[in-house]
Amino acid sequence: MAGGEDLTARARIRDAALQQFAAHGIKGTTIRGIAQAADVSPGLVQHHYGSKARLREACDEYAIETLRTTKLKGLEGGMGDPGFIMVAMRTAIPVQRYLARALVDGSPAAARLFDEAVAFSEEVLAEPTAGANKANTSDLRGYAAVLTTMSFSVLVLHEHLARSLGAEPLSIEGYPRMAKAMFDIFTDDLLSPELVAEARAALDRLPGQPGHEDREGQER
Repeated sequence: MAGGEDLTARARIRDAALQQFAAHGIKGTTIRGIAQAADVSPGLVQHHYGSKARLREACDEYAIETLRTTKLKGLEGGMGDPGFIMVAMRTAIPVQRYLARALVDGSPAAARLFDEAVAFSEEVLAEPTAGANKANTSDLRGYAAVLTTMSFSVLVLHEHLARSLGAEPLSIEGYPRMAKAMFDIFTDDLLSPELVAEARAALDRLPGQPGHEDREGQER
């Protein structure tokens, strides 16, 4: 197998594992199930990752890196670009579904994942990028920990939130409404009004949002 094909198979296995862990939890997920979802042999899964535990670690690492990259690019101007937002949603939603399940399984891996997310939040809050403001707090660690917990709670409780909103928030269709509500609640002090306004406008221009076709016609 050529190097490029090998990397593609490795990524496909990881993506399948994200979906399987999200759907069935750690205990309910099997190497065979991951292999079937990725359309590869169980032997190839073990060749790339060795064990289910190592594959879980790879999923954790990918989840944290995906959130880190997406958030930083968003703060640097990506939130005002509908194209970026669409790509970010397609990339982040499977990760968020994985996190929703992983954070409640009570494993050391889940604890490590949460701690890394808090550390990243603290890092971003300490040295905000363009469009963001410095957190107004004397306890940056506490601020980052509570903000991370509140943000993750939306993922963990996404099924209940879907019932209230009438749409699954961890989907392309339902995500924009959840995101705009989070802007209202969490980011008035953390993000500049200009960046929030650009992000809202970009979300409104996404396909499937109310008035999208009318706005698209006016822009032509």
